[in-house]
Amino acid sequence: MKKEQHHKGWNEIKINDSWAIFKIMGEFVSGYEKMSAIGPCVSIFGSARTKPDNPYYKLTVSVCQQLSQSGYGIITGGGPGIMEAGNRGASIAGGTSVGLNIDLPFEQNDNPYIDKDKSLDFDYFFVRKVMFVKYAQGFVVMPGGFGTLDELFEALTLIQTEKIAQFPIILVGTEFWSGLLDWIKTTMLNAGNISEEDLDLIRLVDTAEEVVSLIDSFYKGRMLAPNF
Repeated sequence: MKKEQHHKGWNEIKINDSWAIFKIMGEFVSGYEKMSAIGPCVSIFGSARTKPDNPYYKLTVSVCQQLSQSGYGIITGGGPGIMEAGNRGASIAGGTSVGLNIDLPFEQNDNPYIDKDKSLDFDYFFVRKVMFVKYAQGFVVMPGGFGTLDELFEALTLIQTEKIAQFPIILVGTEFWSGLLDWIKTTMLNAGNISEEDLDLIRLVDTAEEVVSLIDSFYKGRMLAPNF
């Protein structure tokens, strides 16, 4: 017999929402407790669809290996592709390798390069995104899709509106990102929708050495601390 679909009424939805608050609070408390003990990290973003033979996968491994050697932990979304490459680079260097996992259509399993005690699971996207930002000393953004752009522009917005402290936001891959940056300059800026100084929030590079140099230079004389 075909099971009839149950459509929730307004009151039932309200009750479920009330109980969901406790689960959301639990994810925040667990995330804060675990992440605060890890120390300064850099969050890495990029496509889950990037294969190990892709040049950007290999570059991500190198970037994260060198960042780890410079004393930064690596935070990724815990899945495959660029995220796997990030955790892999940290693992090769013997550095801190963090994975913030969430169930998504293209990210079914966490990758094997995350430290066993630093794999966190989230049901709520917005809680996970807070962890990416709060404990990151910088964002390294590799080529990716909508999710990558989401993280990039959210960080830019939070810094622009002074809701969080400024930290380096580094795009890696001139060939991939140049078109977007050109559009920001010629369309958004010319329309008066952003300011000239907002462009200074973004850096575009092509090598692992440039990434490490930018982050190290930014924190020369600055304290390493959570962003809010």
